[in-house]
Amino acid sequence: MSENYINIYNNLINFSRNKNLYKSLNREDNFSDRLTLFLIHFAFFLKNFKNKENKDILQKIYDFNFRQLELSIREIGYGDQSINKKMKIYLNLFHAIVSDIHFWDDLDKNEKSNKLSFFLEDFSKIDFLVEYFDDFNLDLKKKTLTFFLKGVIKP
Repeated sequence: MSENYINIYNNLINFSRNKNLYKSLNREDNFSDRLTLFLIHFAFFLKNFKNKENKDILQKIYDFNFRQLELSIREIGYGDQSINKKMKIYLNLFHAIVSDIHFWDDLDKNEKSNKLSFFLEDFSKIDFLVEYFDDFNLDLKKKTLTFFLKGVIKP
């Protein structure tokens, strides 16, 4: 079943690699930028598929994704102590993102911009990102969890 989870992870990575997302960044993107965008995509993913029937599978997906992130951090070359510290920071960031987008559909454009600006402070065209994540959120609502389990899609 973890093969299915790797498909979800790879889908989220593909969404986060979308070059258009980085056009308004006034510098070269880095691991932190890509990770933040990955976490935002993942938060929208969990928000849209969260229900009683999906509870167990979403927990497994959550665990798998953070295990993959930990492996990525290890590949960069961080030591065990640094990894634990970094993972704690990334988990806290993720939970802050989840909390802030929980009522995304009820927010106006300005509130959405403020939420994204907090996490993506070096991005100058937040309105583009608001539109992108509105579209991404809408697209997720049109699909099922099974759709993402089956394979890797192109953004």
